[in-house]
Amino acid sequence: MNYFDIFQTDKNKILKIFNIALAKGGSYCDIFFEKRKFEYIGLEDHIVNKASISYSIGAGIRVIKGERTGYSFSEDLSLSSLKNAARVASEIANSKNSVEPVNLSEISIADLYKKENTKILPPITKVKLAKEIDELIFNEDKRIIKGTVSIQDESSFILIASSDGKISTDYRPMTQISASCTAEENNKKENNNHSISTRHDMFYFTKNMIKEFTKETVARTVKLLDAIIPRGGEMELVLSAGSSGILLHEAIGHGMEADFIRKGVSIFSNKLGKKVANDFITIVDDGTIPYSRGSINIDDENNYTQKTVLIENGVLTSFMHDRISSDFFKVKPTGNGRRESFKSPPLPRMRNTYMLPGPHKKEEIIKSVKNGIYADSFTNGQVLIGAGDFTFYVKYGYIIENGQIKSPVKDINIIGNGPDILSKITMAGDDLKITEGGWTCGKDGQSVPVSMGLPTTKISSITVGGK
Repeated sequence: MNYFDIFQTDKNKILKIFNIALAKGGSYCDIFFEKRKFEYIGLEDHIVNKASISYSIGAGIRVIKGERTGYSFSEDLSLSSLKNAARVASEIANSKNSVEPVNLSEISIADLYKKENTKILPPITKVKLAKEIDELIFNEDKRIIKGTVSIQDESSFILIASSDGKISTDYRPMTQISASCTAEENNKKENNNHSISTRHDMFYFTKNMIKEFTKETVARTVKLLDAIIPRGGEMELVLSAGSSGILLHEAIGHGMEADFIRKGVSIFSNKLGKKVANDFITIVDDGTIPYSRGSINIDDENNYTQKTVLIENGVLTSFMHDRISSDFFKVKPTGNGRRESFKSPPLPRMRNTYMLPGPHKKEEIIKSVKNGIYADSFTNGQVLIGAGDFTFYVKYGYIIENGQIKSPVKDINIIGNGPDILSKITMAGDDLKITEGGWTCGKDGQSVPVSMGLPTTKISSITVGGK
């Protein structure tokens, strides 16, 4: 695959654009070319009622001067249009001392997923798959009265050139299957959903996987029929392995993105090298898990992907850096410079964020709880990055009394502070699970795919909102 042909460019054209972008004294420039195809199939009430295919292509040009960024993009890839975009981006600087770009040479990147799509699942086959999932959901339990299914299939060709002489290319696939259903019993209705997302192509989803997916979708829904809203108060909290990692992502992870550190707005800004958690806690942000939703072969500013240890044995050891923050702190980039598309500049963003396994067994953790909640699935939440305060909504869980799991519960709010909760993690299980859900992280108006994980984890005390 010739990426220069896809984007109607070559190294000489790119160097010409760099010269214009850096003419007013910018210290660095990069060009992010992207061609994206997105297919969507939606089913509701047993009928495929939505189907779409969209395409986008363009290039974004970024100029950096110190901590300032000039950015412009064009959907017209002609040399004249890209030169105009470069002139706009160059306005961030105002100096006669221009920087000369370095001759470009292609760099090798990781191989975490297929770099080129060799198989294509036809739209009609995706329609049949949506109908199959719908039928399996209704056959699974007679209490199901409504269902929806969606299938997303995305592929992107990327070419990144930077004025420090690096050029890289990447093919980025992304597929996702999602379903929701409503169950009714004794005039009570409940709804829940489930999704699987991966950087495989659509052929990844086998018959057995689809069956297990539908079973889980229904199970998540029907168990809500017996759930109650518990009394609120201050109590112990046990987080289930897997998707409870959303609490780690939001309440702790965002505060370790280095733009918030550089600006001094994160509560973790003055904690580097300090003890912030118990010795058995190690937290990482990892871009190297094969086929994981949050993994990338190269980040969006030509920095190598890697596994970044944020907290090691309870000590805060690193932040997640992009080019600007790594230059500011005089450290190496961590491969966390990510963007939504060619229309947006990169920012420090998470990839796959998780806590490593701890020394405890799940059963041991539950037995240690006298009065608490076992949180099984989270949905949405709100976090204040500066203060670290958060509110999260627990869709489903259980009451724990005297070391035993009791009644199922639903619709709980948990309220706390990220660093405070981090210090109150008193037990961590040996059962780390990376969630396969279709998680998308929003920041500064940009959304990027991420994943997360957690072992079974005990928090000694947290405010639970219930009755």
